[in-house]
Amino acid sequence: MTETKYHLVEHEKPFKYDENGLHVTRGSAWSGPGCHIGCGVLLYTDDDGKLVKVEGDPENPYNKGRLCNRCLALTEVVYSPDRITSPMKRDPAHRGEDKWEQITWDEALDLVYDRFTEIKEKYGAWSIPFVQGTGRDIAAWITRLAWSFGSPNYMFNMSGMACYLPRVAGCAATTGNFWVGDFSQQYPDRYDNPEWEPAEYIMVWGNNPLIANSDGFYGHWMVDVMKRGSKLIVVDPRLTWLAYKAEYWLQIRPGTDAALALGMLNVIISEDLYDHDFVDRWCYGFDELAQTAAAYPADKVASITWVPEEKIVGAARTWANARCGIVQWGLAVDTTKESLPAAQAIGALWQICGFCEKPGCMIVPPEILAYSGGFGGELVTPEMDAHRIGLDKYSLLKFGFQVASSDEVMKTLETGEPYKLHGAWLQTTNFLTCTSPDPERSMKAWRTLDFIVVVDMFMTPTAMALADVFLPACTYAERDGIRVGDGAQRGETINKVCQVGECKSDMQINLELGRRFNPEAWPWKDDKEMFSYVIECTGYTFEELQQAAPAYIPFEYHRHEKGLLRPDGQPGFNTQTGRIELWSTFYNNAGLSPVPYFEEPTESPESTPDLYEEYPFVLTTGARNWFMFHSEHRQIPHLRAGRPWPIVQINPKAAEKVGVHDGEWVWLENGRGRCKRVVECTEIMDERVIMSDHAWWFPEAPGEEKDGLFGMLDLNVNKLLNSYLPGKSGFGANYKSMLCKVYPVKEGE
Repeated sequence: MTETKYHLVEHEKPFKYDENGLHVTRGSAWSGPGCHIGCGVLLYTDDDGKLVKVEGDPENPYNKGRLCNRCLALTEVVYSPDRITSPMKRDPAHRGEDKWEQITWDEALDLVYDRFTEIKEKYGAWSIPFVQGTGRDIAAWITRLAWSFGSPNYMFNMSGMACYLPRVAGCAATTGNFWVGDFSQQYPDRYDNPEWEPAEYIMVWGNNPLIANSDGFYGHWMVDVMKRGSKLIVVDPRLTWLAYKAEYWLQIRPGTDAALALGMLNVIISEDLYDHDFVDRWCYGFDELAQTAAAYPADKVASITWVPEEKIVGAARTWANARCGIVQWGLAVDTTKESLPAAQAIGALWQICGFCEKPGCMIVPPEILAYSGGFGGELVTPEMDAHRIGLDKYSLLKFGFQVASSDEVMKTLETGEPYKLHGAWLQTTNFLTCTSPDPERSMKAWRTLDFIVVVDMFMTPTAMALADVFLPACTYAERDGIRVGDGAQRGETINKVCQVGECKSDMQINLELGRRFNPEAWPWKDDKEMFSYVIECTGYTFEELQQAAPAYIPFEYHRHEKGLLRPDGQPGFNTQTGRIELWSTFYNNAGLSPVPYFEEPTESPESTPDLYEEYPFVLTTGARNWFMFHSEHRQIPHLRAGRPWPIVQINPKAAEKVGVHDGEWVWLENGRGRCKRVVECTEIMDERVIMSDHAWWFPEAPGEEKDGLFGMLDLNVNKLLNSYLPGKSGFGANYKSMLCKVYPVKEGE
């Protein structure tokens, strides 16, 4: 091993050992299945190589032995009778029908190579989009596959790319980096590190981290730091456990986040509570931000957001007077049509208070750049990129965001402009169930393609409706891998301990097909050699990191003062001005507003009052639960027992008013469609707001399209969403602020 400065955890036990007649392997849990934060795990196997159980690794500083329901149910997933364990093909004429033929891997990969090559030669490589969903750590590998094939159309099929990317874009546009809260996760000795201190206040915004565990954040850290003195301000439409524990709970109307942030900025600036020294030295455009915020006095913001004026003022003052603070934000910020100005306004709350690069504040997470920075970006040529869909409409895509616009791809599928699409590679995505608005329209559009490949672990509604070839992926217990991106702040390995059927890892599938497409771009003999190449900058090979992990990247505070956040080594931030840009030159160059603003959702009590009369509830969707991750886990008995049906949460007074009852099946409906839910009456909701589960289907139901695609066509809340109407930037969409009505399902329906 070459000399390295990475900090290691001293384990009492080796990477592999025996215990009570079982073989134990230390590893990291990155989906599939489940979420994608990388908890440390101990995988127990018997002499026959069967996975017996999984437990948390108490020696891993990340989660300290704690695991969620989903991870503890791993054996049920690995050995589920519903797993697809061999490649399959189907005649495109039978899409939506259960008419599959089992084939070998060589036959499957040869078929994909032949069909994709035929399409490429006839119509151009750009006529095949490569689509991923969340999780399964494949971003680096699927992008390399797309780019080595010659297609610039890598995408996440959600309107406005409204998951994580808007916040990433918002941070990049104002600071040049993405930011996370400092919960000591960058240190192997965690809370005992003498450099670290807990935040005085944590502002939890649009996120329930105990359940969601988003963006590399492990939810239990909230409880850890609360025990160490951190206090909370919570922005959430629901009274969650954290909101109940907060000093201020701001029960916001969904979709009005930017207005609330601007109102709090107005209080902080007008009352001279901001950090003058930090703003003067390190911020650009403060006067313009102040002028913008002045248009949002607290009484006006209270009317917009439904948050009482005194709470807005009190929370703003408390926040600004804190010694140090963290904003722990989430998906609700992304799933607003104008998500970028919302993210910009929320970001300014920590920026003008100087809560940057200090202990217990917001930090730029250290990452292994070869991986997180775009593994394979050198393969993208200007000629190739000129065919990226949406590049001509959304100029922000020219400024470092190497994705195709999902909304423009949808239009291209339907119109054939600017060119016709002919194939698709769909990996780790069940988008008809999970992310696509108007799923029936989406299904019809994607079916115009000549040839579609799906890579997944289970047969899903998306695969049943669209796939011509199905390639079976494995769980993290059946594969090797690395955990270094997504703000990981550490390097770990995912370690194979068992094998089910003929399933292959996503990375192995990409490698084997990539070698067929472009051998020079995929020169590695196996996935281990490929992983070693990616982490070469650490001084470890994959096999060495297996023994040493977790390895922590060196970290220090105040990096903006030391020239450690800019590639040129100069003090400051990685922006055009070298400062945090409260007035964004980045947005200005892209033809967007350089300062944040609030715009009402497309439908709301304010923007469409007549429609609100007909559909009297603000519908928010997508909140996580303890038992399932997006559209996964519906077929896992232990987890399904905890969430047997898709629910809608509604205030008891509102339920009484519309004549529905706890435990009753109801329809949610608006002018675009309807879906079924089971009522859960709860006082945690405002009487004017309801919350619906998302991504529901019944794996036990008949799967063919004529029978409802596993119930998806009756259960999909996305039928009520605005169809492919993103924000001005191309980022953001109103997934959490639609209008609807509620009424009982009649007998026979």
